[in-house]
Amino acid sequence: MTTTSAVTDTSTSAPGVCGDGEVDDGEECDDGNGEDGDDCTNACTAAKCGDGVQQAGAEECDDGNGEDGDDCTNACTAAKCGDGIVGPGEACDDGNADDTDACTSACAAVTCGDGQPQEGEECDDGNAVDTDACLSTCKNASCGDGKVQAGIEECDDGNAIDPDLCTNACELPKCGDSIVQAGEACDDGNAIDTDACLPNCEEASCGDGKVQAGVEACDDGNVVSNDGCSATCTVEANVCATNPKWMPVNCSTPKWVWSSDSALATTLAAANAQKLLWAGCSHAPADSTCSLDGTGWVSTQVFTMSGCNASWYHLGGEYTGACGGHDGDQVRRLVLGPNDCYDY
Repeated sequence: MTTTSAVTDTSTSAPGVCGDGEVDDGEECDDGNGEDGDDCTNACTAAKCGDGVQQAGAEECDDGNGEDGDDCTNACTAAKCGDGIVGPGEACDDGNADDTDACTSACAAVTCGDGQPQEGEECDDGNAVDTDACLSTCKNASCGDGKVQAGIEECDDGNAIDPDLCTNACELPKCGDSIVQAGEACDDGNAIDTDACLPNCEEASCGDGKVQAGVEACDDGNVVSNDGCSATCTVEANVCATNPKWMPVNCSTPKWVWSSDSALATTLAAANAQKLLWAGCSHAPADSTCSLDGTGWVSTQVFTMSGCNASWYHLGGEYTGACGGHDGDQVRRLVLGPNDCYDY
């Protein structure tokens, strides 16, 4: 009888080891090296973004998490402004370089004063100066905004009231600006002194020395009648021509015109106004019907000088000053204009 014995195979296969260079079951790859940053990791998995291992030359970073807003994005790129992901230190990131939208190219939220005019802003010069062309509120400077624009405006009170300390044109008030301000009776904005409002912003009136066109026939600067222009600024007749005590001057002389009171008047105008003017010098002799310029009126009556050295005074001409001893000379009263004659 033949007997057969059973044979048992006791040999065993060694299990696959990651890193042995053989791709075993359960391994995606096995490159047999200890380099973790190549195509095959040391865990024998194919390298990919998010595995926590930075693949040299293919990935900028790999933090192995699903957090996109940290230093390493889920695309394994280093976070940076402009990548469309709001990363550390960024207020926003819209992924574009447009500085006129809601997020600047520096990944900062737009604000008035950042130097970039945005929608809703009239201007943005990047400063907080309120005296230049762009206000700190990002509005264009304008008259009435309450801010004085340097070199452009004299003032700016921020209101629409014209007759105050600053006009609506942002100019300081002044006579001639066409706005009646406090202390002005009128203001017609011109320098014409023959209309109803004078250049000094006073209302025209008889006696102001300005002839108002269509209203006054004359204006000699006073409201005295019988001087050629009446108290109501109408032309008066030649007073001297109808006064029997006066006759026209009929000659001229370079000398011998007098003031009879040197304490009161030492000029022609003053002596005439105060009725102290005289003509003549009989011992020279000089005609007592003459005046310095051959115009004016002299009295029809002749008078004799007395108290010469005490008070009489030479006016104009060749002789000016003290009398010099003319007592006894024959003289006549003298007036300068046709309405200066008076009853003496």
